[in-house]
Amino acid sequence: MQWEVVIGLEIHAQLATKSKIFSGASTAYGAAPNTQACAVDLGLPGVLPVLNKEAVCMAAKFGLAIGARVASRSVFARKNYFYPDLPKGYQISQFELPIVEGGYIDIDLDDGGSKRIDVTRAHLEEDAGKSLHEDVHGMTGIDLNRAGTPLLEIVSEPDMRCAKEAVAYMRKIHSLVRYLEICDGNMQEGSFRCDANVSVRPVGQKELGTRTELKNINSFRFVERAINFEIERQIDVLEGGGKIVQETRLYDADKDSTRAMRSKEEANDYRYFPDPDLLPVVIEPEFLDTLKTGLPELPDEKRQRFVDEFELGAYDAGVLTASREIAEYFEAVVATGGAAKLSANWVMGELTGALNKGGQDIADSPVSAQMLGGMILRISDNTISGKIAKEVFEAMWAGEGDADTVIEAKGLKQITDTGAIESIIDEIIAANPGQVEQYRGGKDKLFGFFVGQVMKATQGKANPQQVNELLKAKLNG
Repeated sequence: MQWEVVIGLEIHAQLATKSKIFSGASTAYGAAPNTQACAVDLGLPGVLPVLNKEAVCMAAKFGLAIGARVASRSVFARKNYFYPDLPKGYQISQFELPIVEGGYIDIDLDDGGSKRIDVTRAHLEEDAGKSLHEDVHGMTGIDLNRAGTPLLEIVSEPDMRCAKEAVAYMRKIHSLVRYLEICDGNMQEGSFRCDANVSVRPVGQKELGTRTELKNINSFRFVERAINFEIERQIDVLEGGGKIVQETRLYDADKDSTRAMRSKEEANDYRYFPDPDLLPVVIEPEFLDTLKTGLPELPDEKRQRFVDEFELGAYDAGVLTASREIAEYFEAVVATGGAAKLSANWVMGELTGALNKGGQDIADSPVSAQMLGGMILRISDNTISGKIAKEVFEAMWAGEGDADTVIEAKGLKQITDTGAIESIIDEIIAANPGQVEQYRGGKDKLFGFFVGQVMKATQGKANPQQVNELLKAKLNG
């Protein structure tokens, strides 16, 4: 039987506020357990929540950025369930009236096309605490530092049909929240994670199959692997005559498999009701207009501008604008005077490779945008060749100064004196009569041998274009 896969994602983005959504406690990462949980976070008797306005602003910005409707009136509800790291016995979230409804994200497909993924809603909620299973001698420890941290839960329509589409959608959301500066996107710290709802159905069937929810996946690679495993598992169960159980499953990265965690709850299991301690959130049109004018240039807009303004290909523009920091670095390189295409190649190639090798972010690069731009200028004005530029880049990365300093200190200036290059070519032709005869007899591949000999004699400093032109003239003559 042929099967169709149906995937929807619920992405949890931790909002980049300095304090929690309903209290003044800090949201800073890495504090000692239970040192950043105040009376409100602990649910102690007599305390009342106070809504963090900045969290509302960030959620509204996201809604505007995806073309959604930002609700003029949204309501907080209590989602009731009992778990050790949920001290109040309920989670404050939004249910029937979320702050953001609708909107869409366009993703790029492997075949060069694009696909629109509709967003159902995005709602504000508080995070729960964290259960710790290590270093507590066979028991479970509870850290409530994270309790009350503001989250924006972004729920997609079940529009994705394979794991690659799900990852592309997740990456696009990740890029967007970082452009908007509403979430740092740090997946290792749990600031950006997702639940994946996965089901399969026979091709042509309109009714959705029974879905399972893969919980709290915090890397793009694991999302793809978890979904692919779950697809195969469900197909095996169905083709073996079994039925899929609606449940929550956990992905085990070490075993590359999913395992059952608990039966999947329905909304009515949580007994949602409006939180009596919180007033409805009312957003005036004037407030939205102010937020809209303050939005940055978004990834899709920036990518199109890079294509139009810098005449880059769609792929290069997409790579450079996937990260706001990389895009800004590239523009600073070009502003220094570097040719756009050459700058793009160096940013995506040598720079990104060096960053990845060192496990560094662009902000930590020892080669600034101005330094890289200065080096690219020296390639453009023929002071150095592209090959020598790699040596210059490595020296700059090692902290030996800017391009001009390195070129001067190491004597790397390119030889562009036609007479000097011709003299060296004459010596090499005279020293290799047999190869000259073979070349002139039709063995064209020997041309590379002569180029290599010239570059070796000049320690790689001869201008490659001049070498090629002069060699052809001499050998063919």
